[in-house]
Amino acid sequence: MPSLVTRFHLLIFFVTLATTGVALLHVPESFAFVAHWSGSVADWVWPRDLALAAAPLIEVGLIAVFYLLGRALTKNHLAKTRHILDPALTLLLAVPSFCQLGLLFAGIGSDLDLIRFAGFGLGAVLMLLGIVLYGAERHSYGGLRLPWPVPSDRAWVIVHRVTGVATFLAGMGLAVLAWADPGLGVLVTSYALSLLLLPLLAGLVSLVTRPL
Repeated sequence: MPSLVTRFHLLIFFVTLATTGVALLHVPESFAFVAHWSGSVADWVWPRDLALAAAPLIEVGLIAVFYLLGRALTKNHLAKTRHILDPALTLLLAVPSFCQLGLLFAGIGSDLDLIRFAGFGLGAVLMLLGIVLYGAERHSYGGLRLPWPVPSDRAWVIVHRVTGVATFLAGMGLAVLAWADPGLGVLVTSYALSLLLLPLLAGLVSLVTRPL
């Protein structure tokens, strides 16, 4: 049976595992990642093992959810939604994988701040996605993919424009945060919230507009 989880998605997961293994070997067990600074004082730190365990566990959860989603969809529905759900899972896996690499670099004392770079990259992707969603025309293969149909053309426009504006603003916010560099804890939390809350917003707006 076709699955939403591809070999490429598994490759990203194994890269994350490999990065975790390298970090465990080269970052001292007593090391703590500074997640936020208050002036010159670290007021939020992440123990090494807890910080390094987060990305693999998140990816396992994402892979499980998308695998079960693929099993729940009919063959026809899966074919119609794969072109959207496949890159969505790729993005969702790539963000924690890149952040894990950023933790490795931070743990070995590198000046290359990959987690901030992830903010600029994810911000750019979300801003572009917001523009695409805002102008999306209604047809069978384009636009948002929700568990329920958008009933009318008016509801379609509202859902996509609200979600598009929110996605663009979220991307701009992530880019600003990455520039300001409030600390890796704030950045990583912001990445997670943006990727979680934007789909929830789209679903909520679609439910509110169903009577239209």
